[in-house]
Amino acid sequence: MGRKLIDISAALRAGIKSDPPANLPEIDYHDHHQTAQRMADYMGISVDQLPDGEYCAREQVRISTHNGTHLDAPYHFFSTMNHALKPGGEPSWRIDEVPLEWCFQPAVKLDFRHLPDGYVATPGDVEAELKRIGHELKPLEIVVVNTAAGARYGEDDYVDRGCGMGKAATLWLLERGVRLVGTDGWSWDAPFSFTRQRVQETGDVGLIWEGHRAGREIGYSHLEKLQNLDALPADGFEIVCFPVKVYRGSAGWTRAVAILPG
Repeated sequence: MGRKLIDISAALRAGIKSDPPANLPEIDYHDHHQTAQRMADYMGISVDQLPDGEYCAREQVRISTHNGTHLDAPYHFFSTMNHALKPGGEPSWRIDEVPLEWCFQPAVKLDFRHLPDGYVATPGDVEAELKRIGHELKPLEIVVVNTAAGARYGEDDYVDRGCGMGKAATLWLLERGVRLVGTDGWSWDAPFSFTRQRVQETGDVGLIWEGHRAGREIGYSHLEKLQNLDALPADGFEIVCFPVKVYRGSAGWTRAVAILPG
């Protein structure tokens, strides 16, 4: 039976506005001629003895586990999790402990591109969108959120674009058995520039990272910096997003892919 694969990952790329300035990745590219001399010296030959004077292409990178499309572990959000499920909670899972079953499941897309930048989505918003698309949420389904940020990846305003998911909306999903979600925004939460303004106006520090902090109550993972969510249907597809196994890491890079039936 045929199927269609849609790459929903962003390329790891330097020189674009994919993150705040202090968090940007750096990539040094070394082409076949730049690496040839070292190999020639090691082998005790001259460079012109190598085919076309070439050796290998390689890249040297200085990155965070949160650069590019990545999967956050519960440990990223808080040191403990599952306080709503177990008295006293338990230590949060690192990325090498996230169940693989979470990472390959049927998926549903919430289209929130119409919501304004900085808006904090509520349980009512989620319920209304699920009703609009006629989808009944099932345990372990992956829920991805298509925001206005997706179309701005790499642009100067990317980190300040799109809506975010509030704590109540996140818990609403987790209470129904969802354990992995994702967004094409820089963060699962609303952009920090909007949160900072609200905190300054209200004095409510509970607004800081509220969507992430839902993981203290029920452990979960989320994808950030997804791409091409506009190419996906509302449901009827799967997502595979196995993270790179970074030992005791808070996140791992992933080549997230949507699988549509042929």
